[in-house]
Amino acid sequence: MWSLRDKYCIVGIGSTEFSKASGRTVLDLASSACQAALDDAGVPATDVDGIVSFHFGDSVPAIAVATQLGVPAVRYAVDTAGGGNAANLIVLQAVAAIEAGLAETVLCYRAMNGRSGFRLGGGRDMAAHGITQYTAPFGWITYPQAMAMWCRRHMIEYGTTAEQLGHVAVTTRANAVLNERAMQRQPMTMDDYMAARFIVEPFRLYDICLESDGACAVLVTRADRARDLRHRPVHIMGGAYGGGPNQGEDLFDALRWPDHSHNYARYIAADLWGKAGVGPADIDVAEIYDCFTYSVLMQLEGLGFCKEGEGGPFVAAGNIARDGPLPVNTHGGLLSEAYIHGFNHVIEAVSQLRGHAGARQVPDAEIALTTAGAMTCGSAMVLRR
Repeated sequence: MWSLRDKYCIVGIGSTEFSKASGRTVLDLASSACQAALDDAGVPATDVDGIVSFHFGDSVPAIAVATQLGVPAVRYAVDTAGGGNAANLIVLQAVAAIEAGLAETVLCYRAMNGRSGFRLGGGRDMAAHGITQYTAPFGWITYPQAMAMWCRRHMIEYGTTAEQLGHVAVTTRANAVLNERAMQRQPMTMDDYMAARFIVEPFRLYDICLESDGACAVLVTRADRARDLRHRPVHIMGGAYGGGPNQGEDLFDALRWPDHSHNYARYIAADLWGKAGVGPADIDVAEIYDCFTYSVLMQLEGLGFCKEGEGGPFVAAGNIARDGPLPVNTHGGLLSEAYIHGFNHVIEAVSQLRGHAGARQVPDAEIALTTAGAMTCGSAMVLRR
């Protein structure tokens, strides 16, 4: 298997404040996060020759950010059209570009005013095509509605309970309490979770991620250069992107998915672990895409941390707690820190591996997993100290 294990590193991380109303342009957010990543690494903008981002029709072009930063010559600039599934993909694109000789030092970012600007339908037209033309007239148009059906199927197949979903929300909130960047830091009990109103059954309020304004960025370069920079480098052991059959171009094309009790994770697991040269038992901390509580269960099962159908009992037993065998979403995740389309997971993984996570630090964290995606397609990386 072709492997780029440990040849490339994340050497800088940066982020803006996460909020409900930034009062800033997306260009300003993106440029600020990228400059913070450069400052963190001790690398001037004049050394950058690549820049990569992803968007959902809600961000600013990579070349515009390069111009704002004063990058003198961009050799590689990519704007990937994608949802949360692309949060690790853009880092892997940076690695591929350097490996191919297209660039040497690449900034990766995600920036959006996802709360004060628009997310789904907020100020833009939404075309109803494909399967959506049959669901939209009945008001079935949002991600919570779609994922609620996947979650219900898991409940039917395996007996997953609301309380088990609640363990994900309560655990990640406990981590957010220790995170000064988190948007939601008020402690949550299981009673609080169960008392929250339904948004779309079986999802209650705290099963669904935040909508946030903000930006995150990382700087990627070769391992031989990383040794001379400001912080301990975080090596990219391996990564994978993809999914299974019957993927479509719109949200509800996922209705054609062969088994709605599982998602993309089971299809990329062998590729991910094979390239990284490690397995689930080697992971010290996992930042798992949690746009919904249920998406965490699917990925735990699909990537082999527990057997199929056992995600609910696995989290209820305390396995994902910060002091448990597999600390998950140590920053509070998308449920309680912020929803920067999953890219804040990468920032947290690097912080943990550097030992810079403060009160939420997992002792002796050496290998981290980051994932991105909830439905038919997704990405993942394994990083090491």
